[in-house]
Amino acid sequence: MAIEGVSHSTILTLISEVGPQGFTKFPTAKHFTSWLRLAPNNKISGGKVLSHRIPKGSNRIKIALRNSANAIGNLKDTHLSDFFRRVAFRKGRQAAVSATARKLAVIIWNMASKKVQYLPEKEYLFLDQKRQQKLVIRIRKQIAKFDFKPEQLGFVTN
Repeated sequence: MAIEGVSHSTILTLISEVGPQGFTKFPTAKHFTSWLRLAPNNKISGGKVLSHRIPKGSNRIKIALRNSANAIGNLKDTHLSDFFRRVAFRKGRQAAVSATARKLAVIIWNMASKKVQYLPEKEYLFLDQKRQQKLVIRIRKQIAKFDFKPEQLGFVTN
């Protein structure tokens, strides 16, 4: 439940379809995403890419991950929603749902097989904290610009 956008039903679907020890059957996350049919099927002939579509076929886990990815697309200011928006801007919402579902599958495989916690790339601040940080940075720049010392301004330094 540490991953934003993943609900109880997604986790129940994963456990019921794969099982708690089922993730160890896949040597890498690429094998797992390929089994879920979330990895692109690159058809190359003579060095030319003929197709790179996700193969047809569906299963319960793929549907659950795509639903979670769609929910992530509606979130704001999270690592995965930023990824979703970048892909959606270039390729469209459907491609973004598929790409985010694949990213979720890789995260879940890493969590289950390597026994590591999910840590997003950046810590998120509330809006007031963001504004406060920007204000502090702006004040520091102005203090440096006018070459003031903290003692002149009445700041106590420890």
